Amino acid sequence: MEAETLNCPNCGAATSSDRSQCQYCESKLATIACASCFGRIFIGSKFCQHCGAAATDVATAPLAILKCPRCRVDMSSVTIGPAPMRECERCEGLWLETAVFELICVHREHQSAILGAATLATEHQTPVSNEEKVRYVPCPQCGQLMNRINFAKCSGVVVDVCKGHGTWFDRDELRQIVEFIRGGGMDLSRQKILHEIEFQREQLRAEEQNPGHWKTSVVKFTFDDERLDGFSAASGLLKFLMGE
Repeated sequence: MEAETLNCPNCGAATSSDRSQCQYCESKLATIACASCFGRIFIGSKFCQHCGAAATDVATAPLAILKCPRCRVDMSSVTIGPAPMRECERCEGLWLETAVFELICVHREHQSAILGAATLATEHQTPVSNEEKVRYVPCPQCGQLMNRINFAKCSGVVVDVCKGHGTWFDRDELRQIVEFIRGGGMDLSRQKILHEIEFQREQLRAEEQNPGHWKTSVVKFTFDDERLDGFSAASGLLKFLMGE
């Protein structure tokens, strides 16, 4: 992933987020995640250069030490905003337990409803390389290889998910998901699923005269209908999409 262009909090000069020192004033640079959008900002910045939110301090969190699934080094336990999570200081990836990620999704969709959903900026989504598409990493908690899932089935952000424990986000993936949700992405996903199930219903109606196919279709139709009852809220939709 290409480094972002940020501004040095000391002299204001443009520099990339992967530099450890400003090339102009030689100040030491380090980045943290914005508590609002989870984009990377330099420590010492007053505002996030991605979303404009005021920068907040990152506190430590009382979480057990786990290994980064990519770098295999100990991750730091931090609290970003109200959300406790683990962060790899080497690759800047984030490990969020299931309940924490659900909380973030619910809160960001609530913001979207209040502020009004913007047009989804699909041109800002970073395509996943072929190499990354097939690289599976182990869950930091159980060690089993995680599934690769396109979040919400239409976001373009492919994350690593362990259904029993949590989700791994490579650098900037959580920020991209937050932007997707704030842009009305969850509604887009709901509409997509509803269209898919309506298509299944049409197939069922067409197959009602064929006893050989009818039984299988009814089982699938009933199963989807039952699951649809719970995904009107962001938390329910998240469980639906993750296959829980």
